[in-house]
Amino acid sequence: MIDVTAISCQELVELVTDYLEGALSEAEVARFERHIEPCANCKVYLEQMRTTISLTGRLEPTGLSPAALSELIRAFRDWNPS
Repeated sequence: MIDVTAISCQELVELVTDYLEGALSEAEVARFERHIEPCANCKVYLEQMRTTISLTGRLEPTGLSPAALSELIRAFRDWNPS
């Protein structure tokens, strides 16, 4: 039987910011957490997002060298979550 309430990895990627900000309904949180429990790749993605948010919260734009800024822009441009 297909679980029609299940979310895909792509849907999880789209919801992760709202999940981390506490903006999902209780039902959406339950769906998110049902998916993430057995999905190792999505667990890694969630932790990467938590780390990124934590680190960027401490970054000051003036603290980045032009080379570092360029590298970050390249990394995000080339990033593919799948």
